Amino acid sequence: MSVALVSPPVYALTLLVAVLAAALLSLLIAVAAGLLARWDGASLPGALLRAGGVFGAAMTLLCGLIALGVAATT
Repeated sequence: MSVALVSPPVYALTLLVAVLAAALLSLLIAVAAGLLARWDGASLPGALLRAGGVFGAAMTLLCGLIALGVAATT
């Protein structure tokens, strides 16, 4: 039986902030990837597709790390 160190609302708020931070970081990474693709000579739709793929990959990785952290602390 595990004992929670914080109350459930604080835990939920912390998790929400972590996911929002992951989304913001993923967005920044996607913008950088789109700009780099555009500077490399890709068309605008190609650069947007690359940025979208990078956003999805970064969001998946960061949410996986958050889930790993949650599993390790409970």
